[in-house]
Amino acid sequence: MAEQGMIENRTFAEIEIGDTARIIRTLNEQDIQLFALVSGDVNPAHMDADYAATDMFRRVIAHGMWGGGLISAVLGTELPGPGAIYLSQSLRFIRPVGLGDTITASVTVTEKRPEHHIVVFDCRCLNQDGDLVISGQAEVKAPTEKVRRARVALPDVQIRGHDAYRRLIELTCAGEPESTAVAHPCSAAAILAAVEAAEANLIAPVLVGPERKIRQAAQEASKDIAGFRLVHAEHSHDAAAKAVALVRSGETKLLMKGSLHTDELMEAVVSWATGLRTERRISHAYIMDAPGHPAPLIITDAAINIAPTLGEKADIIRNAIDLAHVIGIDEPKVAIL
Repeated sequence: MAEQGMIENRTFAEIEIGDTARIIRTLNEQDIQLFALVSGDVNPAHMDADYAATDMFRRVIAHGMWGGGLISAVLGTELPGPGAIYLSQSLRFIRPVGLGDTITASVTVTEKRPEHHIVVFDCRCLNQDGDLVISGQAEVKAPTEKVRRARVALPDVQIRGHDAYRRLIELTCAGEPESTAVAHPCSAAAILAAVEAAEANLIAPVLVGPERKIRQAAQEASKDIAGFRLVHAEHSHDAAAKAVALVRSGETKLLMKGSLHTDELMEAVVSWATGLRTERRISHAYIMDAPGHPAPLIITDAAINIAPTLGEKADIIRNAIDLAHVIGIDEPKVAIL
């Protein structure tokens, strides 16, 4: 057997009938996610706990070929090891493998065919209770030359899920789309954002800006805007003022930035006479779906208030807490930098 840190094969001449090798692995959620990422198999029986609870096995189960991959790993790294060529593999899937199951994958030599250095293996996967979960047979062309090398160190892998973002979108699109004034959507990207938000049932856009430029941007984005209301504005400053006026009057409920500069839009928003000021300080917030964090993170303020006073910080926090309540976070935790 190869020492730790080394990988060494067994040649056809060294292999005997009855030789065996095995590896042991415990299935975790990351295994399932990585297998789905590599294979593209996002069957909800493997990926969706709510769906799996209604399926015949009543739990999330591994992809069948995850166990097959363990058998392949034994053949490729233990017996015969490096230099082996996989020729065929039959598998029977007898029992499901669930999260937390510990699987022992083993191969045993049952036949040698000297003419082409073929070795036949009985293949088995047993769970922690000793139950047979996978059985099969493999044919491998065994190496004839000795190989002994340093075992390659595997990289660390971090899974970045998007559950928080998905839940946020589901929460938002469950109701009626909100009428939204889109200020100066005069680029393909701005039109695309507005149209895709409408298609997701998030907003009902009102496009505010130079009509010719808006239609040209829609053409560049290959998007049909015939169903959207257009409010003509002469230029970006005018578009900002008119979009804010729509929200101020109650014609629309939301304001969305198009392809104008943030300063132009905020100048209209913060106007004492015609803007959208309330008794609180206006503030900005990022909503972030951060890896490994179960709920969205709100970072505030990153754009408007550069050096807020203590009173202004209180308003910024109140605004963020109100936002957290809207997106389903009942008791947000606040960290002040």
